[in-house]
Amino acid sequence: MAKIELVKNALGRLVPLSVNGKEQTPFAGVDKIKPKGKKASPPVFCSADYPKDGNKVVRNLKEAFELCGIRDGMTISTHHHFRNGDFVANMMFEVFKEMGLKDLVWFPSASFPCHITAIELMEKGIIHHIEGSMNGPLGDYCTQGKMRGLGVLRSHGGRWQAIQDGEVHIDIAVIAAPSADPFGNANGVNGPAACGSLNFALADSMYADRVIVVTDNLVPFPCIPWQIQGNYVDAVVVVDKIGDPSKIVSGTTEITKSPDRLLIAQLVADFLEETEIMKDGFSFQAGAGGIALAFVLFLKEKMKKKGVKARFVRGGSTKYLVELLNEGLTDYILDGQTFDLFGVESMRDNPRHIATSPFTSYNYNGKGFFGQFVDAVVLGATEVDVNFNANVVTHSDGKLLHGIGGWQNCLFSNCTILAVPAMRDRIPVIVDEVTTLTGPSELIDVIVTERGICINPKRKDLLDKVKNSKLPIKDIKTLQKEIYEICGGKPNPHRRSDGVVAVVKWVDGTVIDSIWKIG
Repeated sequence: MAKIELVKNALGRLVPLSVNGKEQTPFAGVDKIKPKGKKASPPVFCSADYPKDGNKVVRNLKEAFELCGIRDGMTISTHHHFRNGDFVANMMFEVFKEMGLKDLVWFPSASFPCHITAIELMEKGIIHHIEGSMNGPLGDYCTQGKMRGLGVLRSHGGRWQAIQDGEVHIDIAVIAAPSADPFGNANGVNGPAACGSLNFALADSMYADRVIVVTDNLVPFPCIPWQIQGNYVDAVVVVDKIGDPSKIVSGTTEITKSPDRLLIAQLVADFLEETEIMKDGFSFQAGAGGIALAFVLFLKEKMKKKGVKARFVRGGSTKYLVELLNEGLTDYILDGQTFDLFGVESMRDNPRHIATSPFTSYNYNGKGFFGQFVDAVVLGATEVDVNFNANVVTHSDGKLLHGIGGWQNCLFSNCTILAVPAMRDRIPVIVDEVTTLTGPSELIDVIVTERGICINPKRKDLLDKVKNSKLPIKDIKTLQKEIYEICGGKPNPHRRSDGVVAVVKWVDGTVIDSIWKIG
């Protein structure tokens, strides 16, 4: 592995000044780096060069890539609305092998274990590196130092920022669409493989040089609603099946049965009530996973008891958020992606269940984003340190096993709560220093564990609210000491090599931390 020049950023983390041949700016602090210049833009095309009847359907994916002028070294993007049920990326990989391509950059909005075949392409030199969240085997491959280039991890909003600002130029975008018409208009809410929204691919469609839509449900023009507009699309490919929508399920859609995790969920709901964040017209976000789902049910009962209605709730949607909408406990669901098929059905049928994009929800380099309107967000983390920095991408052993998703962007809510167990497999979650710093302390307000609640000292308003509360409020170092005693002492520090294998970008495009080869 080539030697990389490293410097310390504002958080004292060593980060490279160059990533895959591109100059980088180290993280300088929240709200310190402001963008300059104009938005990126794709080439101008002429409608005279496209079919006069508007029919852009071609025979297969290989023909579509040939039409789009694919060549070695290009950046190819995909989206992840099918999550672990995606078929299209793997179809694309087979075409790359058939065409004998080399040194491609794969730029997914996220990758999943179903994309393990990408490893074969990296071994053969077809894919040079991945810029996108890497879950499971791809993350493990990266942390072993086997990718020829550096991985680049971005939040959903950071990905939009990178495309918009020209940091990443997409040569060809490939969009898996549950419904599409021959012109290329497409949506994710109709068809046998309906997955909800396609808005993680919206920036790709707008800014890529060329765009291919792949569908298993071709409908006559117009495909309504059109989440992707055919005016951006070069070619449409019809295949037998684009994905398995049952595998869009994120984490678990089952309420946790663990007494400890149920207690965490209860404490989060109690905290929102005690601090009067839960009030008429408030808003909140909670994702999938056992603790988050239980929290929604606990909060729902409190809302009903007090006659409180939310103005909106923020998804990833699950059946539990859909129930809030259907029972009149919220006016809207503002949804970035659906985490189960109840959410897909609701987005299709209920006009108050709105599909949103990272531009509206999360894009830091713009004129504001509605993540700032969320009163409380409940998130997870793999580690939190005593200074309230948090990690969401690596485990304490240094392995890259998770993506950022919208996690960094959600930190800009009015109250960011990390709901985490005090320990996992007898490994403390609250540590002296996180293995990978994904989110800085000034944006993390509250940590809730089954053994107590810690409030960031910078949030004096929240501390004042709970001054006479019966909630188990504790100093974070006191809580850490308790956890260490239960776990048999302070854990041994993680050993790493001196090789950087990936970087974590902050929402403004700066480098907040490095991920190191496991040696």
